[in-house]
Amino acid sequence: MLQEARKIQSKVVAYRRNIHQNPELGFQEFKTAALVADALAEIGTQDIQTQVGRTGVTATIGPADGPVIGIRADMDALPIEEQVGHAFKSDNPGVMHACGHDAHTAMLLGAAELLQQNYATQPDSWKGRIKLLFQPSEEGFDETGTSGATAMIEDQAVAELDHVIALHVNSTRPAGEVAVCRGDALAAVDSFEAWVRGDGGHGAMPHQGVDPLYLLSAILPQLYGIPSRRISPKDKCVVSLGQIAGGAASNVIPAEVYLQGTIRSLSDEVRQRLWHEVEQCFKVADTLGGAYEFRLHKGYPAMVNDADVTDWLEGAAADLAGPEAISSPEAPFSMGAEDFAYMTRAVPGSMFMLGAAVENGGAHHTPLFDIDEDAFPLGVAVLAETARRYVTGEANGLATGHH
Repeated sequence: MLQEARKIQSKVVAYRRNIHQNPELGFQEFKTAALVADALAEIGTQDIQTQVGRTGVTATIGPADGPVIGIRADMDALPIEEQVGHAFKSDNPGVMHACGHDAHTAMLLGAAELLQQNYATQPDSWKGRIKLLFQPSEEGFDETGTSGATAMIEDQAVAELDHVIALHVNSTRPAGEVAVCRGDALAAVDSFEAWVRGDGGHGAMPHQGVDPLYLLSAILPQLYGIPSRRISPKDKCVVSLGQIAGGAASNVIPAEVYLQGTIRSLSDEVRQRLWHEVEQCFKVADTLGGAYEFRLHKGYPAMVNDADVTDWLEGAAADLAGPEAISSPEAPFSMGAEDFAYMTRAVPGSMFMLGAAVENGGAHHTPLFDIDEDAFPLGVAVLAETARRYVTGEANGLATGHH
């Protein structure tokens, strides 16, 4: 399978560069979805459906009966101005594929081609089918609180699945490395906004009013103390501020200070405690004669990788690239978040990380983000081989029943 993936590397790279040059934000992936649907038709997949979860695309490969495994890739870009000087850099000002979703989509198209070829030549060995899931809007919610994964779930895109797999490129790990993780893999992400209010006044006479900046100076230690003093150190969590804004002159005490931040956690119980603990910190403002307003914005849940599905991914990757290529951290991949978490809550599934570091490449979600396209064949092959083993029953004799 890896040899076959290398044969189509140039095609996968061409898909990726086309998508990279024409990036689209969440739920606006019209050109990307059209490219995907056209490519799937050319490959010969069945049941091609567009506008799934608004701008998503699905298709199937294999017989109608038997267990079904899904392979998911996300398609959306980020509101970032690209600073990488590639010939295929973004033609859409202020929008960039700065997280690798262009590569995810291209690699799933590559896997689809290999799997379709395999089914065409060995149809009798297939005891189940594969569903391809090209998902919109992984990077965020719309105004109704819907993300791409929840939109596809609402459209019944995963209803027939027994299991689901996905990959994510990692721009910090060397090309050729595959990282798998069982259990807690990525964090839940929530955000909050708060307004700390006082009276404002003259900087020369701060005692004549309530200074919200002073109130904030009492609140900040409480916020930063939550992970170690309010939540057990054994329960991984993060509380970080990303913005503090207030005031406009050196001698004017503002009436209000605005701040926003992020909350990360791995368990539902700790997540709910954090919602309470973060707001509690702002009650210091009331105690000191001021006031506050707090708004919590609930985001993605924690992503949990199913142990069995992770075993299948690891087994395929080790056979393709050698056991030395596999990294298997006991801890989560990171405290980052992924809306694939919704799918792994609906269906047992697992995501692996594909090393794709390039020299002097920037981190994810930055204008200098870049990846090594030589990593693509391995990503294509791991997805395709894991799915092939599933539908032929080679993955622990799996293809024997349906939920």
